[in-house]
Amino acid sequence: MGLSVALSNALSGMNTTQSGLSVLSRNVSNAGTPGYHVQSLNVVDANGTFSTYAQVAGIDRAFAATLQRQYNDSVSNASYADVKQSFLERLQTYLGMPGEDGSLDTVYSDFENAMRDLATSPDSYTVRSQALSSAQNLAQTLNSLSGITQDLRQETEQQISEQVTSLNSYLTSLQKINGDLSNQGLDDVSRASLSDERDRLVANVAEIIDVQATYRSDGTVSLMTKSGLGLVDVTAATFEFQSGGNLGPNSLFNQDSSESGVGTLTLRGASGGTVDLVQQGLLNSGSLGALVELRDEILPQFQSQLDAIAAGLATSLNSVETGGTATSVGAADGFELDLGAIEAGNSFTLNYTESGQSKSVKVVRVDDTSKLPLDFTAEDGTRVVGLDFSGGIGAVATDLQALLGAGLTIDNPSGDVLRVVDDGAANTTDVGSLVASTTVTADQDAGTALNLFVDAGQNAFTGSLDGEPQQRGFASRISVSESLLSDNRLLVQYQSGGSLGDASRAEHLLSQLEDVQFSSEKQLLPESGDFAISGSVQDLIIQSLNFQGGQVERAQSTASTTQLSLDAVQQRMDSEYGVNVDEEMARLIDLQNAYAANARVVSIVNELLQTLMQI
Repeated sequence: MGLSVALSNALSGMNTTQSGLSVLSRNVSNAGTPGYHVQSLNVVDANGTFSTYAQVAGIDRAFAATLQRQYNDSVSNASYADVKQSFLERLQTYLGMPGEDGSLDTVYSDFENAMRDLATSPDSYTVRSQALSSAQNLAQTLNSLSGITQDLRQETEQQISEQVTSLNSYLTSLQKINGDLSNQGLDDVSRASLSDERDRLVANVAEIIDVQATYRSDGTVSLMTKSGLGLVDVTAATFEFQSGGNLGPNSLFNQDSSESGVGTLTLRGASGGTVDLVQQGLLNSGSLGALVELRDEILPQFQSQLDAIAAGLATSLNSVETGGTATSVGAADGFELDLGAIEAGNSFTLNYTESGQSKSVKVVRVDDTSKLPLDFTAEDGTRVVGLDFSGGIGAVATDLQALLGAGLTIDNPSGDVLRVVDDGAANTTDVGSLVASTTVTADQDAGTALNLFVDAGQNAFTGSLDGEPQQRGFASRISVSESLLSDNRLLVQYQSGGSLGDASRAEHLLSQLEDVQFSSEKQLLPESGDFAISGSVQDLIIQSLNFQGGQVERAQSTASTTQLSLDAVQQRMDSEYGVNVDEEMARLIDLQNAYAANARVVSIVNELLQTLMQI
């Protein structure tokens, strides 16, 4: 090997070492940079005319597509769980833990205790004032919790809007990076830097919406949702969000976009086609998935529970049950019931046996024909039907006869009276009872029931389903009757001129609170969700608190699990992608030695050439 070859090889080695030092320098300086992938020099042997020498073939960047996809999935799941946990924990903070001062169950207990004191000392002005004060505190607590629930829903809309803006920015940046990476003339250092930024952007997108990424050999990435909607390839798709405005209890999601009361979230593809992501149920993870679920399902369900509690409070105190009068028509026996006092939302219940099988039918007054037909079986087995009373009791009798068949005879003998009798001598049916449940609106001379809790405009709560169901959002509107606040004697003086020492009304109200049973119905209010609360008013409150507590626990457990999964993936990425400074320092020594060796060769060749020049 001649001197020129030796010099050439040594210089090649020095250049290679210099490139290695540049790579090492970048690695060490970016050791703490999030998303940086360690780089290495790709050195190959090149064959010269008379020897083999080292040559730089490029810069390699640590990357594993499978690991990267797993990381993206973990980021989506962790973000979804974290957002859900955050909102539910805040809701629980406002709601309070069972037994804590200011919690809903404590406020209700204070009200119930005040009613017990009222039953003991009905003639005390102070006791009556305290009862009304406790009632106001309970109503205001329900108002506050309802307002907080809707504020949280409004916040989800704001965050969805912000997330959409960020998402579009990330996708636009990815589109540009794809264009830069597709440039075959791009140097390796720039390509590695762009690839780092590409992976950071994909992770940012995954934090917001679930994604699946395809990494191509040229470094570009194709991104789509898990449901197969394209997000970015040559051109980026665009997310669009149209706010629903100020959300209230009646602002609910509906599959029919013209009926929906919340904001719409759509994806416009590169071809111009638009998909409604919420309507199609395409948000399965990421922060967007959690925000939409909170807005459309979790928070409306809690609002529905608050409304059921408010409805139970009002109904237990202002409702009167009136039994039918026994009657006979020939050999047929049954009952007659005057339905003149039934308001929209009030009901009557018929209990009978048919061929030895006990049956119960609850008939609800529903004059809004858009809500009809209404016919379902409640959880306790009672058949609930809605009938239009606007045509008179005769029309009600005809409609009910058609529903129940020929085993019973149902008619309207006079006025507002409904008559139901069995089949007489055939003896296949027997009528057990016919009972109406109506709402009392007068403060006096209408029995011991009392319209203590009222709706907006001082209207009585009847549970009407006409138009927007009255129960929907009732927790936000419930208040104490102004007439009672003006004259607290009405709490006990149920008859004009009656004695203030009479505890009959107070005892009745207290027994109603303790004994009347309620049940939330998904068929009437779909937003109540799959968890139906039932029982007395106190039961409704306790079940709601327990349900929300369970939701928080599950959200915390899920968040912890997904974070552990994300941490495990990140540890693997740190191991495969991260910079090990100790290894880099050891490599630095090797590079220094190699550089020194090559420099020594150059020096010796230089000495030899100088000697030859002197000969």
